[in-house]
Amino acid sequence: MTDPPDRPGRIALMAFPGVRAFDVSVITEVWGVDRTDRGVPAFELRRVAEGPAAVQLRGGLSLSPDRTPAWLARADLIVVPGLDDHVTPAPEAVLEALRRAHTRGTPIAALCGGAFTLAQAGLLDGRRAVTHWNLTALLSRTHPEVTVVPDALFLHDDNIWTSAGTAAGIDLCLHLVRTMHGAETAATIARSMVTAPFRTGTQAQFIEHPTPRADRDADALAEVRAHALTRLAEPHTVAALASRAGMSARTFARRFHATTGTTPMRWLITQRVAAAQKLLERTDLALPEVARRAGFGSEITMRQHFATHLATSPRGYRLAFRDGEAEERG
Repeated sequence: MTDPPDRPGRIALMAFPGVRAFDVSVITEVWGVDRTDRGVPAFELRRVAEGPAAVQLRGGLSLSPDRTPAWLARADLIVVPGLDDHVTPAPEAVLEALRRAHTRGTPIAALCGGAFTLAQAGLLDGRRAVTHWNLTALLSRTHPEVTVVPDALFLHDDNIWTSAGTAAGIDLCLHLVRTMHGAETAATIARSMVTAPFRTGTQAQFIEHPTPRADRDADALAEVRAHALTRLAEPHTVAALASRAGMSARTFARRFHATTGTTPMRWLITQRVAAAQKLLERTDLALPEVARRAGFGSEITMRQHFATHLATSPRGYRLAFRDGEAEERG
């Protein structure tokens, strides 16, 4: 897939003392690796800091900036890493640069404790935000003007994205790639990173330690999900999936939600939308056939779910992300 000029490709990594090395690595792995030989756009990732001095990270690491905050005026996306110390104020120059960027309409994403930086800048006032589940109380206490959502993996509010802890930062970065460049590009990067292109559910599933019984249930549920994924074109009911897991429908639905953070049918719809996205990008199949293969049954049903999940139509999605100009057949 090529990268048309109007696709966002200039990414700013906002760096200052105290940002987490892991989050810096995630941002760099997603947007800083050349994968053009596999059809991924040639992103321009810049390390933006207050001055030219190396930014010190935990563990004896350092980050060498290559741009000052003035470059944010050219950025298509700004990504703020999480923090080692969540209550240490960010430099005022960084906060002011983020405020100006948001006023210009530039999307800003914060990973994990990076939400505290956005809150310090006042960008989360009156908005919803998420952070690591172990930091939600601290964020609510130190920034009561923020509506803290306790269990989302990531969320969006007024051109600002926030994510839960650690691995959820990967989820958000891949989601941003998928939103801006399509499912195939995000899937290619995810395969390179040996991670899932997306996860459904909430971070609530990670808060409690599983019991041995929960482990057995998770294994059964994983087998059911794998079964459904390889047979998306077939009709699936909660009762049939529960039977395959050896559970009653009620128990299955309850444990599925506890494991994934969503209901079986919502999970299935999400998988079908993702499958349809890939078919629209990779093939010139007619829309009714795409709907059939993805398991929607009809083009009308597929169109309804695309409107709900992607705020676009299947035809509009294909025009935006199709590799090539092939016309639909039929």
